[in-house]
Amino acid sequence: MATLVSPVKQGYHAAYTPRPVRFIRTERVGDWRLKVYGIAMPGQAPRRELVEESVWKASEVLPKDAHADGREGVGFVTVHDATACGITLIYWWQGTNELHQRIYLSPLDDPKAMTQLQPQAAGCVWELEVVDFERRAWLDDVLKNPAGPDIDAYLSRRHNADV
Repeated sequence: MATLVSPVKQGYHAAYTPRPVRFIRTERVGDWRLKVYGIAMPGQAPRRELVEESVWKASEVLPKDAHADGREGVGFVTVHDATACGITLIYWWQGTNELHQRIYLSPLDDPKAMTQLQPQAAGCVWELEVVDFERRAWLDDVLKNPAGPDIDAYLSRRHNADV
């Protein structure tokens, strides 16, 4: 098994290169409705096996009762097929305005060997692009919507950009 090294802990500065951030699909995981995003190197898409393993990992990590403790049963998964490892970020909305997360790393050659990142980082500049978009969508469609929370409108928003 390959040794996992968090890109944050490697202590090197790599030149910034925009990476494609793409909406992949909406996924049902139990009672959860999740948006799935992918990030990869320029001109590439995340490997299918990493995407599928990330969605499966979400089924293990998300709170079992999607609608308890102020949850609406919605969130998003960001799959980052990075240069040093596979990164899976699982987010869910809770308590009206809180975004909760879990982050997992996997060796490039073994997406099933995910281990939880300790301590939890917020994410890299490319991953935070998704968080920023999702935060604004949640504010507009759920918290600030004059007609009341519209979860379906939130779930219908898609973000695609080169960041």
